[in-house]
Amino acid sequence: MEASQGRCLMGNPVLVSVEPGVCGFPCKVSATKEGKWSVRLELISECKHTQRLGELLKIITVRGLFASITKNPVTRAAEDARCHASCPVPLAVIKAAEVAMEVALPRDVRIRFDTTHRQEGPEGSEPPSGTEAQP
Repeated sequence: MEASQGRCLMGNPVLVSVEPGVCGFPCKVSATKEGKWSVRLELISECKHTQRLGELLKIITVRGLFASITKNPVTRAAEDARCHASCPVPLAVIKAAEVAMEVALPRDVRIRFDTTHRQEGPEGSEPPSGTEAQP
């Protein structure tokens, strides 16, 4: 990648490393531009769900990349591969594909937990009203 422009050169892969957290299965994502509007994907992980995601998702097009979340081929393949809902790998695949397709700049994404302000209730207590997930 040309660091000065933050752009991908055709055929050079965009590489992304994912440290997913407590599951302990890091992942490497490689996204390589193939043609004007498609990207070839490769996922490397010891997680069986991520491996299945990689099998299901070899190429993504610009149309698929910008599809709504319920129609996006990455999120659909992640569901078919039985990825956990909070798995960051599908998002990493989308971000890598965007950079490879030259529609986004390569910038890190982070999720951090601020445990210094954690409110703890009595053990076994119910969560405050309005915090329950709805189906």
